[in-house]
Parts: sequence; structure tokens; C-alpha cells
Amino acid sequence: MAIHIVRLGSPRGPDEGLRLGTVRRPPRGVPKAEFASRDFYDVWQPLLSPSPELVAEAKAAEDAKAWDAFKRKFKAEMNHPAPSQLLDLLAALSHQTSLAVGCYCEEEAHCHRSVLRELLLARGAQII
Repeated sequence: MAIHIVRLGSPRGPDEGLRLGTVRRPPRGVPKAEFASRDFYDVWQPLLSPSPELVAEAKAAEDAKAWDAFKRKFKAEMNHPAPSQLLDLLAALSHQTSLAVGCYCEEEAHCHRSVLRELLLARGAQII
């Protein structure tokens, strides 16, 4: 039982559990009824995605300084009550059930899901 950090649209791993899409927008050209069967997500959680402005900033981050600025701002957004409470819930659930948190980005190191990993670990989540 733990949280898996995944790329949405990738094949599901064994014992991955419920897959949460922590993205601002649903996948383009995919009918809503097929999100889960095409390995995108079971439940959409845009509360755990960066604001549209920060998404643009992350995509434009070309060096470590710009990426660190994005991370700092995204962590501030995740400190707001609703996303913070959701992160607390996921951390607690990670000790009882398996679930996955994901985004479309190819590289986790240059994706907000790397920051979600840090935030969940800081809350005591079990992460694979």
C-alpha cells in the first residue's frame, strides 16, 4: 500500500490502485468515458495541479533557477487550505490503500509531480 507517482497515459503498474489525474485539463481527443480504460486517470483532481500561470512558467523554465522559482510558487499554492487538506488525506490513505498520482509530463524531474512527491513525503506518505 502506497502512492505511485506516474505519467498519465502510461500502462498501469501492478497494485497501482486508483489513479488520480493532477492536471489542469483532461486529455485532448479522449472521450470522458475512456479516461480510465486508456490509463489516464480514474478521478480528476485539478486542485493538485499548478495554476494556469504556473503551468506556463514551468514549461518555460530552462534552468535550475527558473525551475526553483516554479517549485517555490507551486508549494505556496499547495499550502492553501483545500490542496493542503487533500495532500494530508492522500498521505494518510497511502498507509491503508494503493493509489497513484500523475501528470502528462514525460520527465518527472521537470514536472509538478516531483514537487507533489516531496510534499507527500513531508506529510509522511508511503511512496513507491
